[in-house]
Amino acid sequence: MESPCSPSTPVSDLQALLASLEPTLQDGMYVFASLPAGSGWLGVVEPLATFREREGLSVVVEASVAEAAGWPVLFRAAWITLSVHSDLHAVGLTAAVSTALTEAGISCNMVAAACHDHLFVPWDARQASLEVLHALQREGSARRVVPA
Repeated sequence: MESPCSPSTPVSDLQALLASLEPTLQDGMYVFASLPAGSGWLGVVEPLATFREREGLSVVVEASVAEAAGWPVLFRAAWITLSVHSDLHAVGLTAAVSTALTEAGISCNMVAAACHDHLFVPWDARQASLEVLHALQREGSARRVVPA
C-alpha cells in the first residue's frame, strides 16, 4: 500500500526543511482537554489528536466540541501546519522551531504526523507565531547552500 503522503518525498536535511516550512494557519480554535479513562466519548466526536496517558486520555478537538461536551479546557490554541513533508527521522526541526518560538516568548505544542509537523500555539499568539515561522523560513532559505 502506498503512503497517503506520496508522491512527495520526505525531507530530512534541516536547512532544506527550514527553507521549505510554509507554515499554514488552519481555520478554527482548537483545545486540549484530558478525559478520564472510560469516559464514553468514542463515537461522539472525531478528535484531531489523542494520546493515552496513565492519568487519562488527552484530546485535541475543535473548541466548540469541547464546550458542547462540557469538557474542561486546558489550553486554547491555534493550529499551524508546517507544509513541508518532513521525514520522521529528521533531526533538528522540532528544536529549531521551538527555539525560535521560545525566543519570541511563545509556547508551542508540536505533533509530528506521517506527512507534516503540526504546532499548537496560544490562540492570542497565532499571528506572532506565523511571523516567527516565516522569519525562520527566510533565515533557512538564506543559509541553504545548493551544491554546484
